[in-house]
Amino acid sequence: MPCVALLVVGAELPVGNQPAPVPVPHFPDGLHAFVWRNWELVPAERMAEVVGATPQQMVALAAAMGLPAQPVITDQQWKRSYITIIRRNWHLLPYEQLTRLLGMTNDELAFTLREDDFLYYKLGGSKPLCEPIRYAEPDGRARAAEERIRQIVKRHFPGGLSEPGEPLFEFVKDLSTRGNGLKPIVKPTARPRFSPRYCYSYFAPYGDPLLEPELDPYPDGLLAKLSAVGADGVWLQGVLYKLAPFLWDPALSDGWEKRLAGLRDLVARAKRHGIGIYLYLNEPRAMPLPFFERHPELKGVVEGDHATLCTSTPEVREWLEESVARIFREVPGLAGAFTITASENLTSCWSHYGGAQCPRCAGRTPAEVIAEVNAVLAEGVRRGSDGTGRLIAWDWGWDDAWADDAIRRLPKDVWLQSVSEWSLPIERGGVASTVGEYSISSVGPGPRALHHWAVARECGLKTSAKTQMGCTWELSAVPYIPAVELVARHACNLCGANVDGLMLGWTLGGYPSPNLEVVKEASDMVVPDPEEAMARVARRRFGDEAPKVVDAWRAFSKAFAEFPFHIGTVYSGPQHAGPSNLLYLEPTGHKATMVGFPYDDLDGWRSIYPPEVFTSQLDKVARGFLPGLQSLREALADADGGQREALTRELQVAEACYLHFRSSADQCRFVTARATTDRASGVDEMRQALTQEIGSAVRLYYLQRRDSRIGFEASNHYFYVPLDLVEKVINCEDLLDRLDGAS
Repeated sequence: MPCVALLVVGAELPVGNQPAPVPVPHFPDGLHAFVWRNWELVPAERMAEVVGATPQQMVALAAAMGLPAQPVITDQQWKRSYITIIRRNWHLLPYEQLTRLLGMTNDELAFTLREDDFLYYKLGGSKPLCEPIRYAEPDGRARAAEERIRQIVKRHFPGGLSEPGEPLFEFVKDLSTRGNGLKPIVKPTARPRFSPRYCYSYFAPYGDPLLEPELDPYPDGLLAKLSAVGADGVWLQGVLYKLAPFLWDPALSDGWEKRLAGLRDLVARAKRHGIGIYLYLNEPRAMPLPFFERHPELKGVVEGDHATLCTSTPEVREWLEESVARIFREVPGLAGAFTITASENLTSCWSHYGGAQCPRCAGRTPAEVIAEVNAVLAEGVRRGSDGTGRLIAWDWGWDDAWADDAIRRLPKDVWLQSVSEWSLPIERGGVASTVGEYSISSVGPGPRALHHWAVARECGLKTSAKTQMGCTWELSAVPYIPAVELVARHACNLCGANVDGLMLGWTLGGYPSPNLEVVKEASDMVVPDPEEAMARVARRRFGDEAPKVVDAWRAFSKAFAEFPFHIGTVYSGPQHAGPSNLLYLEPTGHKATMVGFPYDDLDGWRSIYPPEVFTSQLDKVARGFLPGLQSLREALADADGGQREALTRELQVAEACYLHFRSSADQCRFVTARATTDRASGVDEMRQALTQEIGSAVRLYYLQRRDSRIGFEASNHYFYVPLDLVEKVINCEDLLDRLDGAS
């Protein structure tokens, strides 16, 4: 993923090239879109304040469109929804109204956009130029449009939109308080084949997770459940200047003591569950250019409005080492840290291969600088933990030309982590390519990881495989992808590769799923066997119905192996938004963004695949899920009361996967048909795709109402909420009417 330079308004909020916002012709105006999109997430009082209305006017406008009474929006839900709120208002509100809606200052929003897992890049690297939305009493045209929307809602959702179900984020309560629902794993391995086996919380806030105790990233219930499926480690982001005093501007570190107190509590609680805590360090963070007016001696490579704290200066290295040492001293029992030293974030001068621009680093190689950063951080861990903590150096972004040299320069007590499936050759639909990362559909390990691990072992280093065992950016809007056979095979292959540890996933995939459990099961076998591992997990979870569930997992795995993988597709494709992604009669001109907005960018979605091949492969995945869904339905029909809830939840996840892939194929068909020169044929194909999309959106609406896990991912929050799926139905009906009017 390329780095995005943040252009700023004043000195705070990024704007980029400010394209025109995407239109919303299925609503009477932006005001109606604003009320609809925020109805489930923002109290009417806050919405009214933003647009200069009364709460009663917001309620009346919502009722006129067929919306139910506003649900109770808890403080927890509000604090966990900010990314969802930002995304759904990105094309509606200017910054002035967006900050008021969020209750954030400009500085707080700027920090969120930059530090919340590259959120600004996910939003497209530019803020659309939106006019302020002001309340005005709807006129006759708007009233007629409101009534039309209300009738569409009534026709497709005859029971109304207020049927009981799970509130948003109900899964947080479930994972925090409920029992495992699993039989204990018998005879835990005394010396596990893989340790650490570490993953991310299914719902932890990403940007600053330790500042608010009520948003506990790892409550005891979740720690117990993760331990039950085999995790012995979990991780969370650590920004050094937020966890220790920043030498050159202590104000940036406000609250560091509170964060460390929260970290101490978390480490102590996790230890009781046999779980270690790991910090993700991506350091040193680049600083805004005005910072270097005061400290020119620290300035390294410049990108956009930021520059590096040059690690070739002793002062920066000393601050890095001492800050890490302080964290580990003040948080006894902290298990370790892992680094990414060539990430999307600008860190050292060679982190983006631009070190030649720095007078200090120009005479040094990338391998020398990158290895030195890891060595400095490792020394901090070593000093602060009295040698008990570990530093895992992840080779993400390291160029093959110098990676071997970087590995050989690492201290002997540093672990080397490599993405297992990276560079694995694959062929999908007759198109040959290699895997980048984030793939369950491709079973690793691949040649890059095998080579890097071999170099590390030659140097006496321990090794770790970075994997995605729960879900991936191939589809992230579900708690896990039930392609359990592929996961079991990958785990068994890694047993043969003799790696020492496993990272089970990035921010996605941390749900305590059958996928994670099958990794534990396979790795604990004397002779790892994917079939037996699946059978054991299925028996433990589903009792007598285990054989039918294993049949379903095989079917899902066979289908998912057809996914048209390319790193461009996994980031830019429509599969995360699924049926919630809106369609347009005219091209929007917007390029799909990284797991943010797919828009209608078929060329971006398909990456290396011809349009017809890409669509066909998505169809293969969707159709291939059908036999597995049937197996689960048969198991559910035969199950006794004790297994019915577990089977129902498994079926809901699998059906959501199916609907996302079916919808992605239908969206491809619509965009392709829109561009055809045969107008009559194109209109017929668009109508068929729109009708299919309505069915998918309605069905997914009811699934999400019953299962709050669907549509959520930790670093993106909800990709969609139920009313987005209703909006998609309104959008499709509007397009069908427009097609009828044009024919």
